[in-house]
Amino acid sequence: MGASAGGVHALQAVLSSLSADFAPPVLVVLHLPSGRPSRLPELFAPHCARPVCEAYDKQPLEPGTVVFAPPDYHLLVEDRGHLALSVDEPVLYSRPAVDFLFDSAAAAFTHRLLAILLTGASADGSEGIAAVRRAGGVAWVQDPSDAASELMPSSALALAGADEVLTLNKICERLAAY
Repeated sequence: MGASAGGVHALQAVLSSLSADFAPPVLVVLHLPSGRPSRLPELFAPHCARPVCEAYDKQPLEPGTVVFAPPDYHLLVEDRGHLALSVDEPVLYSRPAVDFLFDSAAAAFTHRLLAILLTGASADGSEGIAAVRRAGGVAWVQDPSDAASELMPSSALALAGADEVLTLNKICERLAAY
């Protein structure tokens, strides 16, 4: 999942919709200011029935765990079993960047990947959605008219399209039923 402006509210809704037996790992990039520690696990853990943590380099990918990219690091899927952190250049002024996560996850999981792009005020995530779709994965994009900031979903739809364009409530319903 990727989000930027308005993402805290959107992610709280989405993560709270996951049941206690939701098995897939959930990887999240939320654009964060650099140079400050993240409090995302503390913020989201009370709203989520799954374990929540911040990623570390070479971390094993655990089923059912929600993993947030730390500030100042891109989060990548190294292979189907591990995560990696990178200090490559920011993408559209963002590190972590959604494009890095989606590109690497698409390479690792191909058709087994569901990428969800939420609200944001950047075009980050557009190239990643394109990579996911090229690899045979599924891309859900939040309906721009439903997003707190429509630029991120609108940009992705213009560049890559989506398998489904859904409101935040519909995304939550679909994940809850998964």
